[in-house]
Amino acid sequence: MTWQDEYSAKIMKSAALPSRELVRGEGCYVWDDTGAKYLDFLAGIAVNALGHAHPVLVDAVSRQIATVAHVSNYFANPPQLELAARLTRLTGGDRVYFCNSGAEAIEAAIKLARRTGRPRIIALNNSFHGRTMGSLSLTGKPALREPFEPLVPNVEHIDSTIEALERAIGPDVAAVVIEPIKGEAGVIDLPEGYLAAARDITARHGALLILDEIQTGAGRTGTWWAFQQAGIVPDAIAVAKGIGGGVPIGALVTFGAASDLFTAGQHGSTFGGNPLATAASNAVLGEIERAGLVDNAATRGEQLRAAIVGLPLVEEVRGRGLLIGVGLSDDVAPAVVARALELGLIINAPNDASIRLAPPLIIGDAEIAEFIDKFTAALTHVSEATA
Repeated sequence: MTWQDEYSAKIMKSAALPSRELVRGEGCYVWDDTGAKYLDFLAGIAVNALGHAHPVLVDAVSRQIATVAHVSNYFANPPQLELAARLTRLTGGDRVYFCNSGAEAIEAAIKLARRTGRPRIIALNNSFHGRTMGSLSLTGKPALREPFEPLVPNVEHIDSTIEALERAIGPDVAAVVIEPIKGEAGVIDLPEGYLAAARDITARHGALLILDEIQTGAGRTGTWWAFQQAGIVPDAIAVAKGIGGGVPIGALVTFGAASDLFTAGQHGSTFGGNPLATAASNAVLGEIERAGLVDNAATRGEQLRAAIVGLPLVEEVRGRGLLIGVGLSDDVAPAVVARALELGLIINAPNDASIRLAPPLIIGDAEIAEFIDKFTAALTHVSEATA
């Protein structure tokens, strides 16, 4: 029986059959079960910030699991306290709630919003916040929501314009939830000045501004958090993905008065803040800081964007830092991704006309040169095949 047969027979049919079975990784590369090598420019969908098998992460996890891996939330533990201090320092926030994923961080954000006593939550069309029932309620993609309705009530989706937000806001709005960059939509930037306007509008109406930094956080966009580029202070941010470097962890970081909305017993997680995950996150965030990888993301992102502009089929380049969306002139993104994989390059097509790039933050000149060579070849092949 092949791995494809096993997958089809035993794995729930909630995802398509994978194209490869990956068995090993090192740095910016992974290998499949046949020994084929791939340059990974997706990084587990913006998760593997340090690439694969980074010695700092390997050492931290190995040492922690040999000490204590889990103690439950009835007890504190040193890595948890260290990570809370680190996250509040890096974000400027005041308190941290730990959980196990981005979707769980959004669930915590929804409950935080409910603690205001106001019924309505506003989210954006074409947004993505997760697939649990609560996070799906905020996701602005009807095709994903409709099979599971009714979802959490009193969630309204609006267009990503300041005018739409002004019209929708009111004294019954608990929170506005926003992705600084819409990753799953194809790495779509918000209109210029949108976050600053949203901060002003929510503050005037007494609503929380909650930012989904699950994909944009941990240095990926060239600053520690994307909201910092707008010069604002939100009420809460949901973080996950890159903060664990491949070890599952999520968190909700709160600012100011929002930090006092939860009281004891109102939310919790068995595994949230466990020593293993928090030790991993401390190692990842510490290495990002020590190695200057936030600045590297900014520099390498500009380098990549400049090299991509003008390639076959490329219509526009979006995003910031090392979260890049490539808008194509034709609906051929899946074909480009398939051809790139054949050439030894892992990228992603969030929709038919967009390519998403989210490589490890450790990439340098050699990886960029290899990427451009293989990406150009994939684009050229598809362009010629569809001409």
